[in-house]
Order: sequence, then structure tokens, then C-alpha cells
Amino acid sequence: MLTTEIKIKLERAFPGAKVEIEDESADHAGHQASGAHLAVEIIYGGFAGKTKVEQHQMVYQALKEDLQRTVHALRLRTKEPASEQTTGEEQ
Repeated sequence: MLTTEIKIKLERAFPGAKVEIEDESADHAGHQASGAHLAVEIIYGGFAGKTKVEQHQMVYQALKEDLQRTVHALRLRTKEPASEQTTGEEQ
């Protein structure tokens, strides 16, 4: 399953991170997009001191191939574990 594969990739790219993925593709069935619509939340200590843009770029880099092939849309939230305050919002 795609969500499992994506989760494994993110857990490898961000060791020790808490990764949650939800497939929202069914919510977008009418707009004829090819590829999955995923909501991803990552809580990772390595995000400390990074801007929202830098955090999201890290995730995009980890999923570069998937974003070109199998993922049409990515709703991304990134957080630091200490405060767990949201540092990334939907994009």
C-alpha cells in the first residue's frame, strides 16, 4: 500500500520521528487527478531551529520520486517533539 511505503521512507529519512499518514484520495475523486492525495504529519527533533519552509523542503526531498510519480497532493504538517507546536501548515 502506498501509505505504508511513504511512511517507511519518511521514517528512514527522519530517524526517531513520529510519522502519521492519511490517504485523502477518496475526498478528491471528482477532479480527475492521477496520483494519491496524502495528509502527512511528522514530529521530528531534527526540525528544531529550522523554518517552516526548510522543514517542508526536507520532506519534499525525501519524497522527491514519489511526488513526481505517485503522489499528486501532499498536505503537510511538521512539528518539533519538545513543544509539539505546529511549525508547518497545510500547503
